[in-house]
Amino acid sequence: MNPTATLHMANGSRIVLELLPEAAPNTVSSFLYAASRGCMDHHAIERIVPGNWVDVSYTGFGKKESQYLIPDEFTLHPDLVPLDSHPGTVCMGGYGEAGLAGCEFFFPLRDCPEHKGVYPVFGRVLEGMEEIRRLENVPTVPVTDFPIEGVEVNRPVEPQVIDHVELQLFGQSYPEPVRVKNPAIPPCWK
Repeated sequence: MNPTATLHMANGSRIVLELLPEAAPNTVSSFLYAASRGCMDHHAIERIVPGNWVDVSYTGFGKKESQYLIPDEFTLHPDLVPLDSHPGTVCMGGYGEAGLAGCEFFFPLRDCPEHKGVYPVFGRVLEGMEEIRRLENVPTVPVTDFPIEGVEVNRPVEPQVIDHVELQLFGQSYPEPVRVKNPAIPPCWK
């Protein structure tokens, strides 16, 4: 069975993800590595692009978690499935110009043609689409401190916090992610 990650939200709701190691092995390893060490515990949903996705960033604060950045899966596996825009798909984002992935993950809700083929699919939502749709509609304010690919983003007015992440590995073990030596620093961390 594939590993699962349950995002327990501070408001009592939860989102259950099925991770897909065969589709994006290094991205899944990076996610498991960070989540197993509590790197996503008590992190807020950092930015929301209305109509496209909810974005949860666990390395965008310039913290120690940045050491877990991994090479872009497309560099390693050019035949990986590209971003799939139907509801329920989970994709891992990154900074292609730096050869990195593992910075944030997305729940696409509608077509995002400008991002097609950019991010590898690393999982799907098993439970919690209603929570994701609620998050898409929470009040937000514009932010300008994420100059990523020219995408205009919004931050929730009230923090939408992930209390903790519960992993179920079904007895499997996964390797530590491959790391980039001296990774480039994305613009939002400077």
